[in-house]
Amino acid sequence: MCLIAKLAILSSMIEQDEFKQQALAFLEANAKPRVEQKQAWGQGSDKVAIFPEKTIEEERKEVEEASGWRRKVFDAGFGWITGPTQYGGRDLPRSYQRIYDSLETGFEIPNQAVFGIGLGMIAPTILAHGTETAKNLYLKSLYRGDIIACQLFSEPGSGSDLASLSTKATKDGDEWVINGQKVWTSGAQVSEIGEIICRTDPNVPKHKGLTAFIVNMHAPGVEIRPLRQMTGGSTFNEVFFNDVRVPDDHRLGDVNGGWGVALTTLLNERAAIGGGGGGLGTIGIWRIIELLRHMGKSNDKLLRQAMANVYINAKVANYTNMRAMAKIAQGQLPGPEMSIAKLSLTTNMTRMSQLVSRILGPKITADTGEWGTYAWCEFLLSIPGMRVAGGTDEIMKNIIGERVLGLPKEPAPVSKQ
Repeated sequence: MCLIAKLAILSSMIEQDEFKQQALAFLEANAKPRVEQKQAWGQGSDKVAIFPEKTIEEERKEVEEASGWRRKVFDAGFGWITGPTQYGGRDLPRSYQRIYDSLETGFEIPNQAVFGIGLGMIAPTILAHGTETAKNLYLKSLYRGDIIACQLFSEPGSGSDLASLSTKATKDGDEWVINGQKVWTSGAQVSEIGEIICRTDPNVPKHKGLTAFIVNMHAPGVEIRPLRQMTGGSTFNEVFFNDVRVPDDHRLGDVNGGWGVALTTLLNERAAIGGGGGGLGTIGIWRIIELLRHMGKSNDKLLRQAMANVYINAKVANYTNMRAMAKIAQGQLPGPEMSIAKLSLTTNMTRMSQLVSRILGPKITADTGEWGTYAWCEFLLSIPGMRVAGGTDEIMKNIIGERVLGLPKEPAPVSKQ
C-alpha cells in the first residue's frame, strides 16, 4: 500500500474512544448486562462437558439465536472490525477488535461456538487463498452469520498424515469432480460450505499433489452421517462425496498447491484450540477445588499437590497463549509455537481428568445422583477427542521438536520387503 493510501486510512479512522462509545451503545441497546453470580457448590448445572451433547431441536435453536446475534453485530459495524472494507470489514487495527471483545464479555449474548471453525479457520484461509469470486461470495456471509463453515481434512485411512489422503478431485472443463470420504468433521450437519483438501495428482510426491476447494455441503452427492461418541452424543460426522461438482473459481490457491493452503488453516486451527488456556479455565479449577472439599479430601497432601500442578500449568499455558496472541495481534501469522498452546491444553485436561478420577473413585463411573460427581465422566470421556483434534499430541511434539527446538527430523519407518 502506498504512503498516500495509508495516510488516507489513518485520517478517516475513528478514534478509539468514539469507537468504544458506539460499541457500548450498541451492546446496551441489544443485550442484557451480564450479572456475575457467585459460584456455589450444588447450585445450577453441574455439566462440565467439553463437547456439549444437544438434541436436533436444541442445536437448531442455538444456531438460530447465534446467527441472529451475529447479524445484529455485523450490521452495526462490529462483525468484522479488522477485515478489508471491500469484503465487508472496517479495516481497523486489532486493538479495536480487542476493545469490542472486552465490552461484549460484560453482556449476555447467544453462544457463538458454532462459528468457531468458520471464522477462526475457514474465513482466514479464503481471505488468504480464495479467488475474488469466492471472497465476494463467502467472506461477508461468514462474518455476518448467514452461513456456517466446516473443515474437511481428516480421512479414515490417513490419520495424522494428512498428506496421504485419498479423496480425489478430477478436472472436468471448468469444474472439478470430487469422490471420497472425510471423517471427524465438526459441525458438518449445520454447515453450508466446507473447506476440503483433495488429491489432484497421484503421480507426484504426496505433499505436492493436493488441491484445496470450497464445497457446497448441500450439493448433490454430499452425504453427512453423524458419528456416535462414547459420551453418547454425536458432535462429529463422517462425510461422503459421490461425484460432487465444484466450480474452478471455488479452488483455494493453485492446482497442486493445497498443502500450503492446508497449513494456513491448520495454524489458525491450533491457535483457536490452544486459546483454551490449558484446561477448563477458572470454572473448572474452582469446581475441582470445591470437589476436594466436598469429598473431605482437601487436606490430602498428594491431591493438593496435584491440584496445584493443574492450576500452575493452566496459568503458564495461558501466559504462553497470550504471547502467541500478541504476535498475531501484530499482524503476524500464527507459527509452530501454537502447537505448544494446543499441547498444553490437552495435557492439562489429562491432568484434570486424572485428578478428578482420584478424588471421586467409583463415583465417576456410577451415577448416584449426587451433584458434581458423575457429571465429570463426560469430561473424562471427551479427552481422547481433544487429543486428536487439530493434530494429535504426538504430531504436536514432533512439530515443537523440529520447528521450535531445531531437533533432527524423526526417522521415517522403514518397511520390510
